[in-house]
Amino acid sequence: MPQPEEPIYCSQQINIPPELPDILKQFTKAAIRTQPTDVLQWSYAYFEALSKGETPPVKDRLEFELGQPLEKPLTQGQLAVLHKQLGDRPLIELSSLEEKWKHLCLPKNTLEELLRLGSFAEEIKWIHFLALACSAISENLTLAMKAVCEILTKNLEGGPAQIPFLIFKELYTYLANIDGEIPKEHVETVIDHLSYDVDKQDGMVGPRNFMSGNCPPLSPGN
Repeated sequence: MPQPEEPIYCSQQINIPPELPDILKQFTKAAIRTQPTDVLQWSYAYFEALSKGETPPVKDRLEFELGQPLEKPLTQGQLAVLHKQLGDRPLIELSSLEEKWKHLCLPKNTLEELLRLGSFAEEIKWIHFLALACSAISENLTLAMKAVCEILTKNLEGGPAQIPFLIFKELYTYLANIDGEIPKEHVETVIDHLSYDVDKQDGMVGPRNFMSGNCPPLSPGN
């Protein structure tokens, strides 16, 4: 039985948007920078975000660290992406975090462990989750707060990674409480010391201040 003839298209009938080559070029660059473990899942999330006018799950740069394995369950670059997507709200829904986490192809068990450590519920204070995640990928509290500053700073790249001192105090105190082994008196000593620098820096503080040899270590064991 003869098959019905399929329509034949000519080049004039196929409408290719003029912006398509640039879209594909930007997509390729984004994929190279982000290095998703599940390209199909990430690609879906990337184009879905673009179609909605939202921030896509894209790193600012390719992350390579000398002496470190190339594959990590969670990196500072990935946390920076999450902050771009979720950081405009003080409180976020757990479902939103789970969605963005999945879009970045991050391990579910890592998220579950962070939620357990922070005793987070359906509504999450974003900067607390971010600080806890920074501590999970850092060797000590000082490096964790350095990562926090680098993600939260409003300064341009290459400038001092400063954040408001009020936010620093809140997150440093929060992580010290989570740690459970840093005396409250030590936390107060660090904050009192840094307050002298802050007075000269319009209420801002950064790694240069708390990583200085003159500043008491953020954790007595550092």
